[in-house]
Amino acid sequence: MDNSKKRLNEILRQLAEIDYVHPEDIPNIDLYMDQVLTFLEKELGTVREVNDDKAMTKTMINNYTKNQILPPPENKKYSRDHMLNLIFIYYFKTFLGLKDIKSILDPINEKYYGDGEGLDFFDIYSNMVGYERKVANEVTKDIIRKYNESREAFLDQDSESKDVLQDFTFICLLSFDVFVKKMMIEQYISSRRQEEN
Repeated sequence: MDNSKKRLNEILRQLAEIDYVHPEDIPNIDLYMDQVLTFLEKELGTVREVNDDKAMTKTMINNYTKNQILPPPENKKYSRDHMLNLIFIYYFKTFLGLKDIKSILDPINEKYYGDGEGLDFFDIYSNMVGYERKVANEVTKDIIRKYNESREAFLDQDSESKDVLQDFTFICLLSFDVFVKKMMIEQYISSRRQEEN
């Protein structure tokens, strides 16, 4: 098996091991900052195993509160709805700016944060994670398809050049996909913002 195929298999193995924060694992008691950080570090570990960064820091959380992305804690304690916000923020921050994250979470927080009647933030989160496996399967198939397409490029090159160019093609195919989806999200948010004004 060539090196690029080994790399792909390792990436797909890691993708299969990525797990979301299960709704039942989210504490339904208020937590202090240190407890919040410990929880996020533990629960988001599989998502972050590629790098050594912390899931979140005290400074980050304070910054989200200061920028009104995260509702302020009550008596220095964070509720389950705070935790849900932080989980969504964690995922969104990898590809969106704070302004866009705020725009996404504001309507949800306004209507469902702290609301114990009817549909609440916890119900919304539980519904969202239900899509996780389906999306992971679709992404895996798409990655394999893009990999196979990249192996069809530059077949007329010598072996060393072909490997480098095919790897570059694979990275470009994945990158363009991310770029287009990020652009669509930003345009969708911008369009919604304009409708609201």
